[in-house]
Amino acid sequence: MAQGIVRRSQGPFTDLVDWFETEMRHVGVAPSVPVEDYTEDDQYVVRAELPGVDPDKDVTVTVEGDVLTIHGERREEKKDKNRQEHRYGSFTRQVRIPRAAADDVKASYADGILEVRVPLKASEGGPQKIVIERSK
Repeated sequence: MAQGIVRRSQGPFTDLVDWFETEMRHVGVAPSVPVEDYTEDDQYVVRAELPGVDPDKDVTVTVEGDVLTIHGERREEKKDKNRQEHRYGSFTRQVRIPRAAADDVKASYADGILEVRVPLKASEGGPQKIVIERSK
């Protein structure tokens, strides 16, 4: 279990996003990328549920200033004896994080969960792409 305080990222539109996600759940639509964030030891951790995606081909993680962006595409096909279903679409989720250099940010993917770890120390820079490592 993670140590630290579990909290949602705060920003100017947090209340609006919370309201929208709540309303969408009432009509049976969940947000495209469920995310949790917390501090653990000396790191800020962001975990995103991304089952059924290939992080090598379908997901991009970038950091620009204090914003972590998770962008990707979901492609899912279900076949059974009498029918076939296709679900696809792109998703983007942004979370405010402590400023960090791309070399210090670590991303891993295991069992449908993308985990990004950011050290709690200051750094400056422009947009930076983060490599996603696969856990075995």
